[in-house]
Amino acid sequence: MPRPLYSEPGDRIESVRPVTVSRYRGFIRGNHWLTALSLILLLLSGLALFHPSLYFLTGLFGGGQTTRWIHPIIGVVLFFSFLLMFVQLWRLNLPRPEDTTWVAQIGDVVAGHEEKLPELGKYNAGQKFIFWAMSILIVVLIVTGVMIWEQFFGGLVTIPTRRIAVLVHSLAAVAIILVFILHVYAAIWTRGTLRAMTRGTVTGGWAYRHHRKWLRELAGRRQNGPAE
Repeated sequence: MPRPLYSEPGDRIESVRPVTVSRYRGFIRGNHWLTALSLILLLLSGLALFHPSLYFLTGLFGGGQTTRWIHPIIGVVLFFSFLLMFVQLWRLNLPRPEDTTWVAQIGDVVAGHEEKLPELGKYNAGQKFIFWAMSILIVVLIVTGVMIWEQFFGGLVTIPTRRIAVLVHSLAAVAIILVFILHVYAAIWTRGTLRAMTRGTVTGGWAYRHHRKWLRELAGRRQNGPAE
């Protein structure tokens, strides 16, 4: 049986009356929410350390000393949590020819004219952008974070290098906050998307409208293989 191009092994059509499609297994959903929670906690604790006017946010973590101690630990949790997600999803986020057309017709995407867009696999170009932007920025954050983590790696780099690492870390943090906001907005704006990460399923109509190529592959798997 050929390797799926647009779906994961756990994706399947669960029922046909009405059509319900399994989009995310429980493990991936849990992995996603752990990553999201880690990122939110890092955002709050990082902002608390970023500027004196935001120092009041340290109260959420038990004070300044605790915030300074726990921030890099949460960063490590984020890195490994996202790494698990990356290993599972990177293949489905590779660029495809239809992604170029999707970007070129971004006006139709915003206007909701899905019928004018090419058939898509499990992820569109916007989702792939968020995935790869998160991947790159998290690597930058963990590398620079280790460089400025004085408690354990104080002698790893020189002071001038550490100052550069602080600047790069801050810029990457601002960038990942913007990407995260874009991700949340897109999930809310595209009706039915949040259901995939809460229940694990989407309706057949949603799958047909937004990710038709993915749905076709699942339908072919259901017809050609044993029922799951």
